[in-house]
Amino acid sequence: MSEPNVFDPMRIPMVAEAAKLTAGFNSDDGLAYMSMPNQMSVYQAPILPEPEAMVAHQGAVATLNALIDIVKQQLAGEVVAPMTLRHLSEADLLVVNQVLGEGEVSATIVGDDSINLVQIDIQETAFVGVWRVVALAQGVKVYDAIEVGAIPALIWQTAQQDAQVTHTPSPLPKELVNIPSIIHEIQSHSQASLAMQGQEGFANATPHVVNLTLLPLTEVDIAYIDDQLGTGRITILSRGYGNCRITNTLTAHAWRLVYYNSQDNVILNCIEVTDVPLVACASESDLQDTLERLVEVLAWLESDA
Repeated sequence: MSEPNVFDPMRIPMVAEAAKLTAGFNSDDGLAYMSMPNQMSVYQAPILPEPEAMVAHQGAVATLNALIDIVKQQLAGEVVAPMTLRHLSEADLLVVNQVLGEGEVSATIVGDDSINLVQIDIQETAFVGVWRVVALAQGVKVYDAIEVGAIPALIWQTAQQDAQVTHTPSPLPKELVNIPSIIHEIQSHSQASLAMQGQEGFANATPHVVNLTLLPLTEVDIAYIDDQLGTGRITILSRGYGNCRITNTLTAHAWRLVYYNSQDNVILNCIEVTDVPLVACASESDLQDTLERLVEVLAWLESDA
């Protein structure tokens, strides 16, 4: 019997970026100002089950205790493997889902059709730095685990794999005079970042950002930049004051970032050369806060024991 898919990670909307690059700025009647954001995604504490109900869900309690230990190990600098949830009963898994909730960052990795691995869904929980990673094959959940850290390892690993894919971009038309210098800048920083990988200080290196919004580029120019860099298998959505949509490219350490306000208008369009964009990552202080909140939540759930 196939395992019920009780975890339903948020699907990332694929927004047509190029058509929105100038949205909100032009009007037949003259200058029109872009609407100011009026919504913000903020932390919402999960609705916890009553402590007396946890007596029947000792598998969930054990999982949360193990999660606290993993966060402590991560903060101590230890390498911690993902914690599988496949052994949990459906009832215990529902309780774990309820306690952990959903956070601001989600991601989708397109799988390998040759092995029928269609999709990997990643959802940060309401506890920053605690991630749910679910793999689906032919619509059936084949992997379900919790991972603790700045970003799930699969995102970093997939980005590294995609950067090794042979990519042959289309020839650039001669009239696109701005594109070659931009591509050269990105590729030179990509090679420099690749050379630094694994060296001391690499993790804290300042990202190199190419702000496409400030450059005299058309929608056609943007499309050719995407073609020159290639498009990888990762799509990340970071929600906060508006949304940030992140995709990896086939160029090492080069990521495409598009920021939208709450009206879904583009406010920043850039290429970031870095290991993984910080806007998608949890920090050590985030994990410290997560540890404190997890301890408080578990204390509440066990208060009736």
